[in-house]
Amino acid sequence: MSPLILSVSGLLMAATFPTLDLLSLMIGMLALLIILFWPKISRKIPGSLVAIIATTLTVQYFHLHVATIESRFGEIPSMIPVPSLPFFDFATIRQLIMPATTIALLGAIEALLSAVVADGMIGSRHKSNMELIAQGAANIITPLFGGLPVTGAIARTATNVKNGGRTPVAGMIHAVTLLLIMLLFGKWAKLIPMPALAAILIIVAWNMSEIKVFRELLKSPRSDVVVLLTTFSLTVVFDLTLAIEIGMLLSVVLFMQRMAQLSNVGVITKDLKDSDEEEDPNTIVTRKVPDGVEVFEFNGPFFFGAASKFREAMHIVEKAPKIRIIRMRNVLSIDATGLNLMKELLKDCIKAETKADLVGRACPAALRSSAVRVIR
Repeated sequence: MSPLILSVSGLLMAATFPTLDLLSLMIGMLALLIILFWPKISRKIPGSLVAIIATTLTVQYFHLHVATIESRFGEIPSMIPVPSLPFFDFATIRQLIMPATTIALLGAIEALLSAVVADGMIGSRHKSNMELIAQGAANIITPLFGGLPVTGAIARTATNVKNGGRTPVAGMIHAVTLLLIMLLFGKWAKLIPMPALAAILIIVAWNMSEIKVFRELLKSPRSDVVVLLTTFSLTVVFDLTLAIEIGMLLSVVLFMQRMAQLSNVGVITKDLKDSDEEEDPNTIVTRKVPDGVEVFEFNGPFFFGAASKFREAMHIVEKAPKIRIIRMRNVLSIDATGLNLMKELLKDCIKAETKADLVGRACPAALRSSAVRVIR
C-alpha cells in the first residue's frame, strides 16, 4: 500500500487521540478479541453476536460509563413509522442529484459484488437484473418510512453463507429478525455499547478491504493502478462521492485511449491482401489494385477518439483517384463523429468526381447516394 496513504491515515487517526476514552477502548478491544477468537470455539453462532451480548452485559452489570445506542441516539422505535412523502423542491433536487447518483451506482456495484462472492462460495449463479430491480424497489419504498438506502453487503453475505445460508430465504429470515428486534427487543438493543459496534465495523471494513485482492490489483496495467490508487486516496483524504466521480472520469478517459489505440486506418496502393475466413485462414488471396483506385481499410471502433487517424489517412494520397474504396468490415461500431467524417469525405468525393464504395456491415445505409455505393 502506498506510504503516502498510510501517512495520511496515520495523521487522521492521530488527530483523534485527544478524544480517546480508555474505558471505551477497553470495551472495544474486548469485543474485537471475542470476534477474532470465537470462530475457534463455534462457527454456528456469529462471533459478533456473542461480542454484543458479552459487552452489553459487562457494561450494564458494572455500571460502566460507556456510550450506548440509547445515550447517543435515544430510544429505538418499537413500531413501524407511518409512511409519508418527503418535501423536496428544485433546489433540493439540484443539491442531492450527484450524491444520490453516486449512492445508486455504489449500491448496484456492491450488490452485484455480494452476489458474485456468494456464487463463488456456494457454486450458484445469480440473476443480476433481478437483484438490481429488487434493490431499487426497496430503496424507493424505504425512505417513505424514514429509512436509508441499503445494499447487499459482502461481509453479511459471507457470514450468512458460512452459517448455512444457501437461498434467498436466508436473507428474508435476516430481515424478519431485524424487524423483531425493532418491535420486541428494542428496549434491550438500545443498551448495546457503541465501542462494540465500532469493533464489528472494524472487522467488516477489514473483510471488505480484501488486502490480498488489493495487492494483486497493484500488479495490473499501470493505467488501472493509477485509477485504483487515485480513487483510494481521494476516499481517505476527502470523501467517497468525489473519489467515485474522479475515478469514473479517469476510467472513461483511459478506456477511450485504449479504444483509440485499437483503431487504425491504412491506405493500400499496390496489393490488396484478404484472408478468406470461410476457407483455410492461412490461405491469402492477393489482388492487384489498378491505377486510379485508392483503397482504405479501417479496423476497430470508428468513434471520435480515432477521428484524427482517419483524417491523417485521408491526406496521404494527394491526387484524387477515380474510385475510392473504404473497407470497414472490421469496424465494430461507428458514432456520430465517425458518421460526420464519412459524410465530409463523401462530399469531397462528389466535388472531385470520385466514385466511392463503402464495404462492410458497419457502413450506414444513410450514406448511400448517386456517387456512393454501400456494399454489405
